Amino acid sequence: MSKSKHVIYGSEYSPFSIKVRSYFRYRKIDHEWRPRTLDNLADFKAHAKLPLIPLILCPDGSVLQDSTPIIEKMEQQYPEMCISPDDMICNFMSVMLEEYGDEWVNKPMFHYRWWADADQIAVSTGLAQSIMPNATDQEQKAFASQLVERMVPRLSFVGSSAQNKQTIEASLEDLLALLEVHLDARPYVFGGKPSFGDFGLAGQLFGCTQQPTTAVMIESNPNVANWIERMLNPEDLGEWEEWSELSPTLLPIIKGQIGDLYFPWAIENLIALEAEHGTFTVTLKGSDFTQDTMKYTGRSLTALRGKFQKLENRGELEDVLLAANCLKPLVTESW
Repeated sequence: MSKSKHVIYGSEYSPFSIKVRSYFRYRKIDHEWRPRTLDNLADFKAHAKLPLIPLILCPDGSVLQDSTPIIEKMEQQYPEMCISPDDMICNFMSVMLEEYGDEWVNKPMFHYRWWADADQIAVSTGLAQSIMPNATDQEQKAFASQLVERMVPRLSFVGSSAQNKQTIEASLEDLLALLEVHLDARPYVFGGKPSFGDFGLAGQLFGCTQQPTTAVMIESNPNVANWIERMLNPEDLGEWEEWSELSPTLLPIIKGQIGDLYFPWAIENLIALEAEHGTFTVTLKGSDFTQDTMKYTGRSLTALRGKFQKLENRGELEDVLLAANCLKPLVTESW
């Protein structure tokens, strides 16, 4: 491997790895995609601060983990082909969509992945083959069974339960329907270029193409399916659009998915964290939703709020956020 290359340790079954790989491909940053397997696990562990992918081994020997900080750091190092729309409103909407993709769309992706038998079998088999490419069929099958036993109990980590099932599944159905309309007139969410929001959303929805139940849902929305495929190796196909052009079909996504769903959940999660509660319950679109508190989401929401409050002359942005039911979570001093 050339010392000038970044190495991406990742997996085809990791939405966050796909997100980062797509970004590196778009920015044409010289890199080597190195699937994490049992054969290179020791090498991965030697670099990893946390047992999480993606992991970026930089040419200078430094290590980056966590998809959002990875992309933010690369944006500083490679200012050309910026993935942030020029317009302040579109720029911040893109940042919010990336957060929502990471923190909420991950829920239905993971929920469907390990809820039904058919999806468990498809994903565990694919994972076993990718992690143990040189193993026998019998060894891969045994490992797949171990993965199911290990992952199904982790459904609670994303709030997947019988109580929350309808809310999680309806959120994906609504998102796909809204995205299908929005992407009918453009190749990417904000026009002719992929944005931060595109990368955050597409990684999770690509994961949905790997499990039978959600694969059918994606296939029934051809604009979304084509966009997911496009985002695997994105390229410029035009210019950014103005908010006035985007808002008729993008504002319903922002309001319905972030203002009315993600923010209420994320706020209650943060309140619970500050009160040191292990679980919390929030009413989302008329249904109670209970899950364990999530530390990372609390930090992520606080960081998003900090980015918003650093913006100057944000009056027009505040008007749009107010219409999307997204302003209060970003300006309220106390939760």
